[in-house]
Amino acid sequence: MAFNRDFLMGFLSGTVVGAVGYRLYEQNSGQLHRLVQPKAAFQQAAASYQPSMEELVAQKERLEDMIAELQLK
Repeated sequence: MAFNRDFLMGFLSGTVVGAVGYRLYEQNSGQLHRLVQPKAAFQQAAASYQPSMEELVAQKERLEDMIAELQLK
């Protein structure tokens, strides 16, 4: 009998917590979508970014300098 009562109490409390969580999610879904959307827009902008040849050469030189410093250690 104790197992059944503990199980039922756990099941009921889990159901209540799940229902409350779902309701809070539904009420705040607009805010959640606004938090997620800027990241997607940033990823699209980053994917379409094309660096110039000068920027790429400068990055290459910085990387070569960093590699040389690490090889000296």
